[in-house]
Amino acid sequence: MRVEMPYFFIVGNSRSGTTMMLRILNNHPKLFVLNELHFFEQLWSSKDRDVLLTKGEAITLVSKLFYIQKSGYTGKMDIKKYHSEASIFVNNLSIPFVPHLIYAEFMNMVTHQEGKLIPCEKTPQNVFYIQEILELFPRAKIINMVRDPRAILLSQKRKWTRRKMGANFITKREALRLRINYHPYTLSKLWNAAIRASLKFEHHPQVLTIRFEDILDDGKSTIQKICRHLEIDFFDEMLDIPQASSSNEADSQEVGIKKERAGNWKKGGLSNEEIEICERTSGRFFPNFEYQFVHPKVNKRSLLAWYILFPFKLGLALLFNLDRMKSIPETIKRRLSL
Repeated sequence: MRVEMPYFFIVGNSRSGTTMMLRILNNHPKLFVLNELHFFEQLWSSKDRDVLLTKGEAITLVSKLFYIQKSGYTGKMDIKKYHSEASIFVNNLSIPFVPHLIYAEFMNMVTHQEGKLIPCEKTPQNVFYIQEILELFPRAKIINMVRDPRAILLSQKRKWTRRKMGANFITKREALRLRINYHPYTLSKLWNAAIRASLKFEHHPQVLTIRFEDILDDGKSTIQKICRHLEIDFFDEMLDIPQASSSNEADSQEVGIKKERAGNWKKGGLSNEEIEICERTSGRFFPNFEYQFVHPKVNKRSLLAWYILFPFKLGLALLFNLDRMKSIPETIKRRLSL
């Protein structure tokens, strides 16, 4: 069963890039970008494609979508919190209780409540589900955000500290999970997996790949290019976004695109060994996006220590992320095929 209305999806290997795109597109009068619903992977797996849910199962799914949209996904999910709203929503549905159809109707409902017309969903990990999105949403337009993997390393390395910079929605357990998740080899491999997944659609007319750095360097022309892809009008006001949610600095009251963020990783925060691991692991894709090598001088003992630590960090990371996977084998196959 296909969804025939237009939907926009923001995917990619950079949470900072997809978050910036969320803020830009939310400034458009017709678009509303929902929070990261994590429908694909966390709430849906390929075996659910045409499954017909019971009414109770449909209410549970919608309760989860309500919770993620309104309360975020970083804390422990309480599906009872929005059970009443979910029940009303499901009782008013006139479609089969198929998961992706319910997901689409939920996005429509939230978008219309915001006074907007076109739903847009930002979940970076959906880069691993581009094929399914295009099959289930044949009129979808996808923006794939790519960022220098060394910048992503720095962002992820410091992300757990966001709790200390005003991000109170990050629980202590979530901060611990983020800290455990960090390892330069793991993140570089995940970057590679996301790149490989998106390169399959490099020339697909419904998929547009944008470098995060290009938005910082020339925001107006890059956003105009995105608007042409989405077939919507461009407005200068789309560039008036808050400077917030960076892992490298506290939130600011200023608006606009801050060009200096492009090279933050060059100013410190990563060791030479972390940079070397990233370049060794992901360097074969650098030419695709014009990323340059720096070939830092490394301490061999420190470099070896990172590799020795890798299996322990990977095991802990899997344990702390088990509750984020609807199908563990499918998720590992898509995201952790190292």
